[in-house]
Amino acid sequence: MNKKDIAQLRKQFKIDNDLLKISDIFNVYIMKESSDIYHYQSQPFEMLDQDQQELFMNNFKKLLAGQLDEKLFELKFQRDVNNSSQLILHQGLLSSDAEGWNEQMLQIVSKMLTNRQYEMDIVVTFIRGEYLKPTKRRNEEAEESERDTVYSHPFILCSINNTQEPKKELLFDYVEKEFKYNFVVDPIINLNAPIAGFLFPCFTDNAADVNHVLYSAGKVHEPDHQFIEEVLNGEETMTAKDDKIVFEEIIKDVTGDQLNTSTLSSVYEEINRMIEENEEEEQPTLDSKDVERVLKMSGLEDISAQSVESAFKKIIDDDKYEMKASSILPKFTSKSIKINTKIANISISPQDLRYVKQVQLSGKRYLMIEAEEDTVIEGFTMIPEAFSVNSEE
Repeated sequence: MNKKDIAQLRKQFKIDNDLLKISDIFNVYIMKESSDIYHYQSQPFEMLDQDQQELFMNNFKKLLAGQLDEKLFELKFQRDVNNSSQLILHQGLLSSDAEGWNEQMLQIVSKMLTNRQYEMDIVVTFIRGEYLKPTKRRNEEAEESERDTVYSHPFILCSINNTQEPKKELLFDYVEKEFKYNFVVDPIINLNAPIAGFLFPCFTDNAADVNHVLYSAGKVHEPDHQFIEEVLNGEETMTAKDDKIVFEEIIKDVTGDQLNTSTLSSVYEEINRMIEENEEEEQPTLDSKDVERVLKMSGLEDISAQSVESAFKKIIDDDKYEMKASSILPKFTSKSIKINTKIANISISPQDLRYVKQVQLSGKRYLMIEAEEDTVIEGFTMIPEAFSVNSEE
């Protein structure tokens, strides 16, 4: 799934939307002390009152919020796994009755509780629904409605949420004219910040992809690897932050940690060009050959394929590894690159990096920024100064 697919699905989670039909909701309450299922309840989603539906819809939207490879991760299922979650979820999706679907979801919960202790009581919510996507764009003048023909996408979505201790409050009773201590023993389910969840199956080119599951982490760049591998049986994943670190270490190894700003700017421009050229297609990746080509096109002609492959093997122990281009490129049009010095901190965009240089003058290092106009500080226009260099230098 790409970010456009996820965004389109996410905005469907609203009440009275004929493009999203949620048939069943299944809630499972788990105790933190024993990691046991204390209670579970299944019912048709339409049987919930409107306020409850609204709470859950907002929860599902929050679950699907965030950037790919930062908070959302498309995972490929592992093969030849005992008690495979892929098979369990697929059977649940195809189950003709709610009871059979509930049994399949309880198997997923059982896998969650194996060798796992949660810090708070948690509530695991499953929904089973259908997402209808029109095959045509809306045309006001056409006689045929955009919804006459649709793609049908059955799905299961799971949201995991913490509980909170109820507040202890002091109330004033107007009738009795007295202060009263109020304490509610029932825990509050925090639907505003899901701690994890997933969507099955993924959707690719308007078709279901049962070989992949979309996992949602509770925090950015902090996927739960135990949940991914042992509960979902997904293959190991790298965050965008991990990919960026790997890329930087490979470039340092290949170039000897020596790279000027002009060359680095060219590297970023070449990667951005790859992304723009493949905007409508699958997200571009860079393997060792791509990194070699990017470096050579950025002016480093003496780079060899062997040195790049060796760096891949050294840094990530896999000379066939592929990094996602969008993960390693700082946001191209915003001031996403931070230059930190003892004197000042500067933010600059990757495309403007070429205008920044570090120079050596009279035994001192200077950060030089090329400026096309006068520099104004606190309303005062700075006077241009010429460098004075002695004859020996």
